[in-house]
Amino acid sequence: MARDVPTSRRAVLLAIFIAFGGFLFGYDMGVISGCLIMPDFIRRFGQGADGEYYLSSSRQSIIVSLLSAGTFCGALAQAFTSDRLGRRGSILFWSAIFTVGVAIQTGTTYSLVQLVIGRFIAGLGVGSLSAIVPLYNGETAPKAIRGTILVIYQVQVISGIFFSYLFELGSHTINNSASWRLPIGLQMVWGIILLSGMFFLPESPRHLLGTGRGDEARRVVAELNGVPEDDPLVIEIVEELDFAIREENEGGKATWLECFSTRNALWRRTINGMMLQFIQQLNGQNFYYYYGDTFFQSAGAGLSPYIIQTVLGAVSVVGTLPALYFIEAWGRRKSLLLGAAGQAVCALIVALVGHSTLAPTGTPTSALTARNRAGGDVVITFAVFQVFIFGTTWGPTPWVYLGESFPLRVRPKSIALGSATNWFWNFMLSFFSPRIVDRIGPMIMLVFFGLLVFGYIYVYFAIPETKGLTLEEVDELYRSGIPPWRSVGWRPSEKHYRHEVHEKRASDFVENS
Repeated sequence: MARDVPTSRRAVLLAIFIAFGGFLFGYDMGVISGCLIMPDFIRRFGQGADGEYYLSSSRQSIIVSLLSAGTFCGALAQAFTSDRLGRRGSILFWSAIFTVGVAIQTGTTYSLVQLVIGRFIAGLGVGSLSAIVPLYNGETAPKAIRGTILVIYQVQVISGIFFSYLFELGSHTINNSASWRLPIGLQMVWGIILLSGMFFLPESPRHLLGTGRGDEARRVVAELNGVPEDDPLVIEIVEELDFAIREENEGGKATWLECFSTRNALWRRTINGMMLQFIQQLNGQNFYYYYGDTFFQSAGAGLSPYIIQTVLGAVSVVGTLPALYFIEAWGRRKSLLLGAAGQAVCALIVALVGHSTLAPTGTPTSALTARNRAGGDVVITFAVFQVFIFGTTWGPTPWVYLGESFPLRVRPKSIALGSATNWFWNFMLSFFSPRIVDRIGPMIMLVFFGLLVFGYIYVYFAIPETKGLTLEEVDELYRSGIPPWRSVGWRPSEKHYRHEVHEKRASDFVENS
């Protein structure tokens, strides 16, 4: 039994470092919102004269949305590099691209064009890493803790957002360009850390076997499990992976259309991955991230935008930590169903109370009535609850599902489609939300309420439970044709059982550590 102990320890340490790509993703998302209201940033990239400068809504949209445009392209582009360069080589390549994009942003002086080009290039790296990291972790993690390991990615994303808010809370008081150059330029450090560390990490064993490098695959499997290459555990894992890969590759090279083929229900899996990402982006939490400062000021919070951002980031981090336990204790379906129901209640309360009690945007704090303040307290409370519930459920779970639902043959392309869907709707939300709020105010939360209700229904009828299954067993689950609402407790055929004793030992070790 002792020889199996290192399995989980090595896999977890590897996953934690790889998930640092999520930290880049989160930090880059969060850092720009604070820069948009820094006086030196507005003076350099805004409009105006005679000491009166401002950033128009169109310039704000361009600066914010160009990152999302880059991430959309990057999420699709990584499907090509993941196969040609390997998972490890692809992470190296896109980390370098991200670092170059950050350097371009940091070096700009007054050129809005240079700034947005840097944002787009950095977005290419962020979008690619947002797809590759779940792919890599899904292919290297033991099934007993794969969900937990993939949740670590979301923890890193939220931690990156929070850290960017925290850093800007201190830097915004600087009266020169260092106020925004420091938080933006700090991203180069994150990119170099990931870039350097990848030289010491192994390639995915599934990718190695898929490209005919069996000897390397055996060495990696042995390393991850802390046993010799000729150990029976290594032989069993490699044999089953090799068998599954040969079956998947019988039809030749995979195409994008194959992601939607009827074979092995691939179309269902791809649509499910895309739909979960779509619902995740439009359930309200990103609205708070992007525009929570203005929204909460209307609610009478009386706090600076930087403090509001930091509070939201802290709530998100605290909310994500329980997901490390619930993703395996509850499973994927229950997490999504409970999360959709809880967030829907919060969104409905925020919409109705906000519409009926909040003062118009721009109302001075001194002019707020007791009714405005009481309603504002309710709005802030349930907005915080919604962000917390999101962190525990819908924040990490769609990424977990995306990382464990596809066979090796189409995995890079299917994950790319899911990640690209995430970034497309992120772009749409950031671009159109201000215009919608100008027309209907807090009632925009009714739109998110409707999408959460739709999400609950979709998950119930379309998303099967994949907790505790290997990636090969997920294939069998979809082929079995069992209805998703009856998939909890489904067991694979006997051929997959032989690894369970090793996976159980790894799980026991994690629980007892």
